[in-house]
Amino acid sequence: MPTYVSLLRGINVGGHKKIKMADLRALYESQGFRQTRTLLQSGNAVFRAETSDLAQLKRRLEDGIHERFGFEAQVILRSLAEYRATLDHHAFSAAQLERGNHALILFLSAAPDPVAVEALRANNPGREEISAAGDALYVFYTDGVARSKLDTKRIERALNLVATARNWNTCQRILKLAIEVGD
Repeated sequence: MPTYVSLLRGINVGGHKKIKMADLRALYESQGFRQTRTLLQSGNAVFRAETSDLAQLKRRLEDGIHERFGFEAQVILRSLAEYRATLDHHAFSAAQLERGNHALILFLSAAPDPVAVEALRANNPGREEISAAGDALYVFYTDGVARSKLDTKRIERALNLVATARNWNTCQRILKLAIEVGD
């Protein structure tokens, strides 16, 4: 039975689209998923499911969230192998990873157009270092995320894709949790 990582976009931010993680786990279990575990309050979940159809799982989760909580939330879904590959293909230096809260991975709804990634780099007013591989964007926020003008909304507009970001430290905690659930 495969293990999956789901990352919800835009929940529990600024008091909007609130979901308690216990309620999110209950929703996943009501969908027939097993060994559901959550991390933090930002909609990080790992679980096991019988199917390997990611599109079907994503649809079921988004429909379930809408039905149970009354709002839409986009789900970025990866198999454990895909999630590992995303982490493995980062372009961060060892020094950057020591500042793990400045190293962000943006999990994208699809692989970005290389021309759009280059335009994002060229039009970025800050000192962030931006790279892409597969369906992920890797951004090192040299001066910190809070001071940056390169937010997720700007990235989504530039790439014309849905994105949800997690810092390196959180990504490592999610990976550890997913491995505990099952390889």
